[in-house]
Amino acid sequence: MSLEPDDLLAVGEVARRTGVAVSALHYYEQLGLIASTRTAGNQRRYPRHMLRRISLVVVAKRLGIPLADVQEVFTSLPLDHPPSQRDWRRVAKLWNDELELRRTQIDHLQRELTGCIGCGCLSLKACRLLNPEDALGSDGPGPRRI
Repeated sequence: MSLEPDDLLAVGEVARRTGVAVSALHYYEQLGLIASTRTAGNQRRYPRHMLRRISLVVVAKRLGIPLADVQEVFTSLPLDHPPSQRDWRRVAKLWNDELELRRTQIDHLQRELTGCIGCGCLSLKACRLLNPEDALGSDGPGPRRI
């Protein structure tokens, strides 16, 4: 049995093929990341082109990209038919810009942490982590200088 591009897949088949739990698929649908149709028996059926969208959500999660960011990028993609190559190129450009920003931030963090952890001095004159009298506390919780 060969699948055609217009074939609809049951939720269990989509879960099996993407490795995503059925409950997560339902959640992604609530967020508008994917879409399904309903059978006469009210069962979900997903167009095959949703497999690519779901796979991109999985990859984004692995990269630490929040679902809200995925939603934002996916708003420009059609849900009712497969995106064109032009659509995917536009999305790839948006993702590339985001990934470049993350790469720059990670490189900066790595340099800061290497210097700080490698130093180990906690010098009152030189340490970037030093926070006399909790002066940075008014800026909110968490690390402020790294």
